[in-house]
Amino acid sequence: MANRKLIRPDLSEQKGGSRSVRRRHSPPEQTNAEEFYYLKQMAAKTSMIVLLTDGTELKGWIEWYDKGAIKLNRHREPNLLIPKHNIRYMFKEEERRRQRRRRGAESPSSSDD
Repeated sequence: MANRKLIRPDLSEQKGGSRSVRRRHSPPEQTNAEEFYYLKQMAAKTSMIVLLTDGTELKGWIEWYDKGAIKLNRHREPNLLIPKHNIRYMFKEEERRRQRRRRGAESPSSSDD
């Protein structure tokens, strides 16, 4: 058997032939999506529906927010400072109107049995 010599290529000399191994970075802890959403709704004074964890439904527009709370302005009712941990979810009032219109358009079809 012949004596073999192990030759290792110098990786710094290779050009474009090798792929550099990239580690995936963990996603950022904060994407600023929440901030963008609040700012957009505040600027437009969008009428929002806020459903609280206890089932209470509030209607109004977001005037102000911070890390732990939002301030909801309401028509003919006192404004509220709502802790975010008490909010189950919120959505635009316009979305509820659209959903009702769709349901109205989807009348039950009559079947001839």
